[in-house]
Parts: sequence; structure tokens; C-alpha cells
Amino acid sequence: MKNSIIKTILLPAGSLLMLSSPVLASMGNTGMTYGLMPSDIASAQALSLFNTNVSAAWYNPAALAIDPRGELTGSVLDAENDLNTNSPDPQYDGVVQDDPSRQLMIGMKTDLSSLMKPGILQYPLYLGVIAGVEKDGRQLLSFNSSATGNGPQYLEYGRKPLFLTVSVGTTLWRGIHVGAGLRVTTRTDSTLHATTNFGGDTKHESLDVSADPLFRPIVGLHINWGETACHLAHCWADNLETAISYRAYSESETSVNSDALLQFNQGNPVIPIEVANVIDAFQPAVTALGVKYDFGRVAVGVTAEYQQWSRLESKLAHDTIKDQAGLNFKDTIVPRIGAEIQLNDTFTLITGAAWVPSPLEGSRSLDVNYVDADRWEAGIGLRATFKHVPLMAYPVELNLGYQYQKLDERDFTLSRTPDSAQGDPSQAVDFGSVTTDGEVNVFAGSITVKF
Repeated sequence: MKNSIIKTILLPAGSLLMLSSPVLASMGNTGMTYGLMPSDIASAQALSLFNTNVSAAWYNPAALAIDPRGELTGSVLDAENDLNTNSPDPQYDGVVQDDPSRQLMIGMKTDLSSLMKPGILQYPLYLGVIAGVEKDGRQLLSFNSSATGNGPQYLEYGRKPLFLTVSVGTTLWRGIHVGAGLRVTTRTDSTLHATTNFGGDTKHESLDVSADPLFRPIVGLHINWGETACHLAHCWADNLETAISYRAYSESETSVNSDALLQFNQGNPVIPIEVANVIDAFQPAVTALGVKYDFGRVAVGVTAEYQQWSRLESKLAHDTIKDQAGLNFKDTIVPRIGAEIQLNDTFTLITGAAWVPSPLEGSRSLDVNYVDADRWEAGIGLRATFKHVPLMAYPVELNLGYQYQKLDERDFTLSRTPDSAQGDPSQAVDFGSVTTDGEVNVFAGSITVKF
């Protein structure tokens, strides 16, 4: 392979140095940044801990056991990102990211009890599976490796590739439901060997790629206090529900290690070239606690999430991103509030709002130039349940959801390390400033068959 694209990775350019290139990737996923299903998007995820649909496999597996019906769901999500920065320098003033995220999702929920002999389980065991793929179903994985640049880039937004979660839920005691599941991500390791010369011509290339699944646990608890404490008579707790869930941190991880046999007259040294390990689509550990009360035709829920972003610092400690950029993250608490309003026997209105503080500390990330800001989220949606549909033996449910996100203004300093500094951060140069400015519009629709 002459003058192939591989030479852009292996080009020695006369210096016998180890090269490294950090991966600048989206630190988030669909469930965290937008919401999975239209009802989650519409409520700004305030009611997601109590949702009995397939998204419970991600938010709270215990909720799978609340509704005994099975379901099959197909969903489409479109997120239009309009993320900008304002700067005195025209070069950095304007659109930073406007690439939309489009996901197809499919989910299934079913009762596994029929697969087991009678008497083994005291309560039914429910299975929930949800999977999503990006770019209208044409992108399963996403990897972006690039050299550091001068322009700003947003921390959390970007492509949201393969999403896969499998969970089970059951009843522990009257009104008390428990569940557990696994979020599946991937770790990819690549090894590249080649022979090259100073001109960048390569031959005898060999590439070995292996991928291993990474599993991260999800656990949840749901309590209907009316069933638990007031099973003999009506009381004030009849319509009170509480829920708690924990999702462990997860990420997609890619590592590339290479070496080049450099041919010239005075020997054939082997030049190690390493693309340092990289974290793609990191999600922090999340502990969520929610309370919901049903007043009749109106149900109101409040949820608080504790997001442990500080772990990302230790994950990046062995990565050149951390050494170059001096990135620091803080744990955050996200408050959410939502409501469901039953308009009639067919239609239910869903709405919600949330405030999401930025986990990125400081106003300067050397060479990488990450930017991020606090944001407000507000959503609205409609659920329609049709009990009698021609040709269908079971009820059909349609959901529509819309969410608007507005990023606050926040100032950042752009900086870089001159080539002559040889990576010494003390010699960094500040060359500009930007202010965050942006909005996101999220649209989603789904169709569900209950059985």
C-alpha cells in the first residue's frame, strides 16, 4: 500500500518520538443528554423512574414489574443541535456544532414466568430490552481520533452510537418492586505494524483488531406506599410512590498501539507510535431518587439525580488528554419536576422541566479547549392509547415528545502549547476567548403494542 492513509499515522518526519493523539468525544449518551422515549423527553426525565414502558430497563428496572402487560415499542428520536460561541475573533465566533443526532430505538418487555415450572417464582419476572442505533440506524459505533485543535468544542453533545441495555424486574413484597440490569458498551484494542521510510511509503502492514463487551450494572427499587402500608383500607399514602435507582459509570473505550520499522542506510530501528487510550461517550455513575403523587387526573413527580462526574478525572489520568488539558470535573445534582395530565380516556398530556449544571470546572482546558455550560430543559408531549384498532388484537399506544434545551452563557479562554514548548504546560499561550451560546430541539415519536 503506497502512500496510503496509514502514513498519516506512521509518518516519522525525521523525529524518533512517540506520538499520541487524544480522542475528543461526546461525554454523554441519549438517555442522559436527551431522554430515551418520547415520555422521558417530554417530562425532562422527571417521571422516568416511574415509567412502566421499556425505558424502565435503563432508568429503573424495578418499574418493569408495575404493569404486568408485555409490550413491543419502536421509537425515532431527532435532536437538532445549534451550539455556538460568541467571540471577538471572527474565527471562533459562530456555529461550533450543528450536526443532528438521529436515533432509531426498539424495546421489548415480556413476562419470563411462562418459561419456568409452576411454583418456582412467587411473583412474575419481567424482562426488558432496549437497543438504539445512531444515524437513522446506519451507525452502530462511533470513534473520532484527532489532534488537538484551536477551536472550541462542546463537552457533552455529539453522535450517540450503539445503546444496549438488558434488565429484569420483579415484586419483592406487596407494592415493593426491585430490578437489576446491565448496560453494554465496548472496549476495542487495535495493534498496527508496518514498515516505512522517510517518505511515508509503507509496506508489510498488518492490523489486528479485537473488541470486548463491557458490562455496567443498573439496580432499582420502587415502592407503592398504598399497596404496602394501606392494603386493608384506604389511606393518605394510596397514591404515593417513591423510587430510587443507581446506574454505574460506563464508557466506550478504544486503544490503538502501533509500531513502524523505519528503513534507512544506518540500521532499521522500530519506532513505537501510540494513540493513547481513549474514553468515548463517558457516562458518570448516577443515583436518582424520585417521589410521585397521583391526585386523580393529575400526577406530579419530582426527581433529583446525583451525577458522579469526578470519576472522569481518574479515568483520564492515564490519557494524554488529562496531561495536556488539565481537565477537572465536579459531581453535580440535577433537579427535575414533571406532571401527567389525563385529558380523557384516550389522551394524556406530559410535561416537565429540569436544570442541568455543568460538570466541567474552570474556564481553560489547554490545547483541547472544551466548553460547556449549565442548561435548562423543558418538555411537553402527548400519549394516546387506542384500545380498539382494526386488525390489532391488543391496544396500541402512540407517543409524541418535544424538548427544548437552552445553554447559559459562560466564558472560556482558548489556549495552546507552542511546538517549541515540547508539551510543557507552563509555556501555554492564551490566544482568544469565547462565550457559550446554544439551544437544542429534540423531537421523538413512538408506537407501542401492549399485550
